[in-house]
Amino acid sequence: MYDSFVHDRLPPPELLPEFRFDLPEVQYPERLNAAAELLKGGAPDALAVVNDHGRWSYADLDDFSGRIARLLVEEEGLVPGNRVLLRGPNGYTMFAAWLAVLKAGGIVVATMPLLRPGEIATVVERAQISHAIVDSRFIGDFRHAVEQTHSVKHIVKYDGDHGKGELEMRCASLHPLPPADTGRDDPCIIAFTSGTTGVPKGCVHFHRDVLAPCDTFAKHLVDPKPGDVFLTSAPMAFTFGLGITPMFPLRFGAASATIEQASPPALLEAIVTFGVTHLGTAPTAYKAMLSQPQLDAAVKTLRYCISAGEHLPEATWRAWKERTGIAITDGIGSTEMMHIFVSAAGDDIRPGATGKAVPGYTATVLDADGKPMDEGVGRLAIKGPTGCRYLDDPRQRDYVVNGWNVTGDTYRRDADGYYWYLARSDDMIVSSGYNIGAPEVENALLSHPAVAECAVIGMACPERGQKVKAFVVAAADAEPSEALAAELQAHAKAAIAPYKYPREIEFVDALPKTATGKLRRSELRQR
Repeated sequence: MYDSFVHDRLPPPELLPEFRFDLPEVQYPERLNAAAELLKGGAPDALAVVNDHGRWSYADLDDFSGRIARLLVEEEGLVPGNRVLLRGPNGYTMFAAWLAVLKAGGIVVATMPLLRPGEIATVVERAQISHAIVDSRFIGDFRHAVEQTHSVKHIVKYDGDHGKGELEMRCASLHPLPPADTGRDDPCIIAFTSGTTGVPKGCVHFHRDVLAPCDTFAKHLVDPKPGDVFLTSAPMAFTFGLGITPMFPLRFGAASATIEQASPPALLEAIVTFGVTHLGTAPTAYKAMLSQPQLDAAVKTLRYCISAGEHLPEATWRAWKERTGIAITDGIGSTEMMHIFVSAAGDDIRPGATGKAVPGYTATVLDADGKPMDEGVGRLAIKGPTGCRYLDDPRQRDYVVNGWNVTGDTYRRDADGYYWYLARSDDMIVSSGYNIGAPEVENALLSHPAVAECAVIGMACPERGQKVKAFVVAAADAEPSEALAAELQAHAKAAIAPYKYPREIEFVDALPKTATGKLRRSELRQR
């Protein structure tokens, strides 16, 4: 028996991107279970997960995930193709549940812990969720969501990583279920976008798509080894977070450290406590950590830093490098593509540039007619072993253009094949005939010590068509004032072409963001 709901709602062949499997590493066998493959990465007694509640080996994780899989199949009636919603913070039990769904032949739909009932209900309805595994601390919002929908029939609770919840008790006496005989092209994940551009889109990924980021970006640019310890601030519902932990560590025999509240001070504390070697977080977190006293202790073990989710300002990259000696590996990925596809590491980094196409991927910029350019400014477009497959969504036609995955970002490609971020394609400001990329103005403002965070948008202006406006969160030791606004404007004029400076500055306490930490510019435009 197979639940074909997702398979029946995949885009038709003519709307799919062109998939490329040029690297030998991504030429996977026809029969493949991603969970089983990931768990082969480490020795049975090697450390797999560590947090404040304990330490667990690869054997522990394999055994627990197998017992959860048996519970789902034999006691909760899961059949291959059923969608299982996971709700809770990163942790050992959450990782085991994620692996269990794949082992059982199900399809994981992980959700951000920050989502509210209405947002959860949208995901439940779109994916027609039948089963759910939920941390008991987050069950309230989930039950409110279920009341608005009709598909959820099976809910199992767990108790963080304390090991004493319903899930743990019911699995205690079960024997692990062997991984299902799944195909490399069987759906195993629906990852929902964070909704920065409207209703979240469900991105369907196959078993081979789980392994591809490990065998492209992670293998060729990160090079994880047994003994490494990875940590991320991103929840695993965000595919950037899912890659950093648990996918990359498991694939290469390393370990994942997890924390539930991933503030910059908490990240630094966890780095020291768990001996973290590899960190993945957002640019704003790196900037915030620079002012934390614990950073000096953290860099004693920290060796490798990855940034994604938003463009990494050059000012932040240089400040981090100067303070820690670590060159942050920047990258752009997307939920549609599973993980990072343009990046650079080590000596290949050019500060301010995102990087070059990751091995296994091909990148270009498209002109106004959709034609690839060797150099110049255009829409970033990608082909590789992963690609966009929206679940029953007409926006598939917007993301895939002539076989290319078109991310919605405007980039400049230079003669050496490096990609330089300019703006989200819909964030380009046109003022008095000049094209102004909001991130360039933001980078100029961020280089001033009085600016903690900022966001730049275009506002309607009768004289110029649009004018540049900046929303600024002042640093802790700075006092918002007209004098400071004028100082910031002068600073921007000195750093970038004067026509780009923000003609209006508004000081705010915080910037509106999605659950993944991405800026909601649309909300700023509506103010």
